[in-house]
Amino acid sequence: MARRHKARRRPAAERVHVPTPGASPGVVSSPPGAQAPDVRVAYYGETELVEERVDNLAELVALRGRRPVLWIDVDGLGDAALIEGLGEAFGLHQLTMEDVTHVHQRAKVEFFPNYVFIVVRMIHTHEPLELEQLSIAIGSDFVLTFQEGKPGDCLDPVRERLRRTGGRLRRSGPDYLAYAIVDAVVDHYFPVMNHFAERLDNLEDEVLGAPYLEVIWQIHGIKGDLLNLHRAALPHRDLVASLIRDASPLVREEARLHLRDVGDHVGQIIDLLACYREMAQALIEIHLNIASNRMNEVMQVLTIIGSIFIPLTFVVGVYGMNFDPDASPFNMPELRWRYGYPVTMAVMACVVGGMLLYFRRRGWLKRPLAYRKPPERR
Repeated sequence: MARRHKARRRPAAERVHVPTPGASPGVVSSPPGAQAPDVRVAYYGETELVEERVDNLAELVALRGRRPVLWIDVDGLGDAALIEGLGEAFGLHQLTMEDVTHVHQRAKVEFFPNYVFIVVRMIHTHEPLELEQLSIAIGSDFVLTFQEGKPGDCLDPVRERLRRTGGRLRRSGPDYLAYAIVDAVVDHYFPVMNHFAERLDNLEDEVLGAPYLEVIWQIHGIKGDLLNLHRAALPHRDLVASLIRDASPLVREEARLHLRDVGDHVGQIIDLLACYREMAQALIEIHLNIASNRMNEVMQVLTIIGSIFIPLTFVVGVYGMNFDPDASPFNMPELRWRYGYPVTMAVMACVVGGMLLYFRRRGWLKRPLAYRKPPERR
């Protein structure tokens, strides 16, 4: 009995938190099931860096101005009061704070008089594929980042660069830190793309080798993941282009120059996603074609068998007629012949052999191509 395939359901953590229809704009509310925030703080200058964890709003506000740059990373949206308090303390608009907590936003950038607000989609490399909203607010002397609170992030390389004394990140302002964060998020897509490339290569070998029903569901699953990735990655192109193009005193020329490299990476990711989606669709078509060819091969075998039995049926049908040899010398006199039966069997065997020889010369009895083992990859 064939197993029924169960459609994959999206994990609850990936289901978006949308506002109630008709609700007032600017309402800050934590997503259902959001974890309590883990707040990591880094404030630094060219020669000094301080990192600590702070969970008190008043202490967070008091840190502003101690160093040229203050980075507050809020990992978890379970405390709406803390998030809203941070927004008020750093002059963020109420609609911005609503976008922070309603984690269904597409990648975008919004310019305000005293800050720039960026939303990017951060990817997690573990399976199943998960995307997380990362909100970034850039001010004259601060960077605020808000994560949904899923395990792990891709910002550890940025933190390591901050710990290196004399690095460009330590000498630059908040806009360069924001660039480094966006760059880390975008670059984190590439390991995932390599993972999908390997999976598609393996599935190609399975499809060409011995395709089975479960392969088609695996390919459909990859197509769904690639579609989600494409939806997440595509808006980043407009985001980066807007940061480069639109003038803002909070994003200086040095950061704009490096953002061009991020734009190139986003373009590569989008091109790879389109290529991999086409590969997945091609594998589905190959699987269906192989299945169709195998059905044709089965029908060919059955047709050959039927063709062989047609003349045999004719012979036994003729000799199955109830003619009486005593009534006339023309009524099958060979029925009384001593060697009538073996000669008839020999004639039938010759007919079968002749037809098989004819089919072989026509190439109809060759080993089906679909069952041949594909050549090994070099």
